[in-house]
Amino acid sequence: MPGVACHAGADALPGFLAACDILICLLPLTQETRGILNHATLSQLPRGAAIVNIARGGHLVAQDLVALLDEGHLSGAVLDVAEPEPLPPEHPLLRHPRIVVTPHIASATSAQSGAHAVLDNIRRHRAGQPMLGLVARDRGY
Repeated sequence: MPGVACHAGADALPGFLAACDILICLLPLTQETRGILNHATLSQLPRGAAIVNIARGGHLVAQDLVALLDEGHLSGAVLDVAEPEPLPPEHPLLRHPRIVVTPHIASATSAQSGAHAVLDNIRRHRAGQPMLGLVARDRGY
């Protein structure tokens, strides 16, 4: 698309991170992405950048985030997911003044749209057609 830069693969990650004021993590949690939000990765963001994780708690190395916030490298974080979940009341992510933890509701499904999706898949299954939105367990999502 005109005006949209694409970054793909590990080789493109440093350049991508260096250009992010806000990094939003939407990755599936796989062996390759577990712990990807760590000190090495997050420190490649520009000074003052922030992160938003609405994917999975397993992406984030919490102590690395806290360290980068305390050092002033990162300005803040919004976390809709955590590991473990729910976080215990004394967890550092809940106590840090520059971290906002939301209740794992980054998206909501309305009853009406959910019912339509289920009914559509029942019709597809009965007609021998592939169902939509299936989890590919071999891919991890």
